[in-house]
Amino acid sequence: MPEIVLHYIWEHCLWAGFAQQTTDGKTVEILSVGEHNRDAGPDYSHARVRIDGKEWIGNIEIHVSSSDWTKHRHHLDSAYDNIILHVVRTADKPVYNSRGELIPQCELNYPSDKDYLSALFETAQQMDSAMSRIGCAEQLLRDPQLLTEGWRKNLLRKRLECKHASIMRLLEITKGSWEHALYISLARNFGFHTNSVPFEELAINTPLSYLQKHKNNLFQLTALLMGQAGLIAPEQKEMHKEYDFLRTKFSLTPMDASVWKHARMRPQNSPELRIIQFAQLIYQSENLLSKILDYDDLKDLEQLFEITCSGAKQLGKSSIDILLINTVIPYKYAYALYKNNAAKAEAAMALMEKIAPENNTIIRQWRVLGQTVKNAADTQALLHLYQNYCQHHECINCEVGYKIFQDKQLKLF
Repeated sequence: MPEIVLHYIWEHCLWAGFAQQTTDGKTVEILSVGEHNRDAGPDYSHARVRIDGKEWIGNIEIHVSSSDWTKHRHHLDSAYDNIILHVVRTADKPVYNSRGELIPQCELNYPSDKDYLSALFETAQQMDSAMSRIGCAEQLLRDPQLLTEGWRKNLLRKRLECKHASIMRLLEITKGSWEHALYISLARNFGFHTNSVPFEELAINTPLSYLQKHKNNLFQLTALLMGQAGLIAPEQKEMHKEYDFLRTKFSLTPMDASVWKHARMRPQNSPELRIIQFAQLIYQSENLLSKILDYDDLKDLEQLFEITCSGAKQLGKSSIDILLINTVIPYKYAYALYKNNAAKAEAAMALMEKIAPENNTIIRQWRVLGQTVKNAADTQALLHLYQNYCQHHECINCEVGYKIFQDKQLKLF
């Protein structure tokens, strides 16, 4: 068991309800776990424990095994002389401070269920990751309300403004064609992060106007996209033949198939299936851009992406949500700003509140820090906070960081 798990068990009082005692049989009552020290020195300071009826106040050191005490040379370091209890998983030897005094040890008693500990280990890893990457992690753990709803809404708006800027740059490339820009954005997001860059390259190298010339023929659309991606299998002779015809017709050059990622990927996320689904979307969609801009009901927007592929899996609910979050709503927001329609922009932003929250490593870190995550508005705000403030140490420009800074300033005077 990694030491961080014991830290998590200790700090979150998961030992509560279990009898604790020292290795020589004395009763241990834990009155306060103390303050976690992330600098050099003992793990927890200002802890309070009662051993055999006598109360002690001081430091706690935590190790997986007692022998780690000497491995870490704590027996030679006077900074560890005020240890009131050595908390371990396994006590394999007695330990002494630099004055040669025997230190009481406790083999921490806690739930031993393997599934429970496995889940606990995952949570502890996330906690450790969050604490190392999010500068105000400790303050947020003590007071999650430091991150206010107002700041979240502001962060969501900032994220949509960043996406609006990206759409404006894409419109420059497409010479002002919103439809062509949407096609490239949709393609990128059909890559679902892992293959987003190759998918975007595929859309740029296969102009929408070429696809529109064959919009009523699904086989030709699929052959054109699969061929351009360099992903037609050798046995697919008819598709090869169709692609060769279309490639000659439009003077196209296929991509290098090696750019597509397949490793450790579920079949439903394979680039081949995503391209088939993308071809189906183009085939079945009529006036997709105008519908996206006109529809205000979430269910109507979801139905636009309910793809029916013969012999292939449909897009799942979570995949449709990703497309709505990363393409549809940003385009509705950007077009509303383009038309100077503030009400429409607010309505587009409000749609985020009706979509299920995303689940990824970054969001799990925020959950560990006690942040409530109810919908996509929350997750988009927290992603923007992490990627644009936490990762770049822009704490002073963050509402949370600024509050913490102000509190510290007030304490100095």
